[in-house]
Amino acid sequence: MNAAIPGIGLTGGIGCGKSTVAARFASHGIEIIDTDAISRALTAPHGTAIPALRHAFGEEAITPDGGLDRPRMRSLVFANPALRKQLENILHPMIEAESLRLSAAAASPYVIFDVPLLAETGRWRTLCLRICVVDCPRELQITRALNRGGHTRSEIEAILAAQARREARQAIADDIIDNSGTLEALYAQADALHARYLALAIPADSIR
Repeated sequence: MNAAIPGIGLTGGIGCGKSTVAARFASHGIEIIDTDAISRALTAPHGTAIPALRHAFGEEAITPDGGLDRPRMRSLVFANPALRKQLENILHPMIEAESLRLSAAAASPYVIFDVPLLAETGRWRTLCLRICVVDCPRELQITRALNRGGHTRSEIEAILAAQARREARQAIADDIIDNSGTLEALYAQADALHARYLALAIPADSIR
């Protein structure tokens, strides 16, 4: 792994509860490196990725204030896998580089790389000490995403279709958190993994 301290890859599909799990790790003092937030910064007005995005997709992909037109780009890439790949080829190396920079500067014993598309991006599996997948049944994902608001059922199903299948995420997991039960059960699983990750990050024979 290239990071200076151990990094745990955290992923899960829409509505699985990945953000809740990340917040639980953060409550233990673990630094969360949110790749979505990094992507938003890179594509914000005059962000580092804007020149390459303008060159690849044209001026119409950029808003008047100099940021990426995210709704327009989202509709384009959902309809065209080749454009989606082109977008990923620009953003993913930048996101990875910034994630590793933040990891190297982190003060916690290990970091959580919060990566929604980890299963779809093979490179992350080589950068993480372990992969943790937050999992729940598809219908529960849809129900939770609907309750959260902001998307119709058809939009949520389109997002699910664009994401890795549940079985694909499970296949790459070193650890699976089952979020089909209560919040207390979710927290108990995250807390147990936190203790395990601490032991991996700080071996007992290194403590004097």
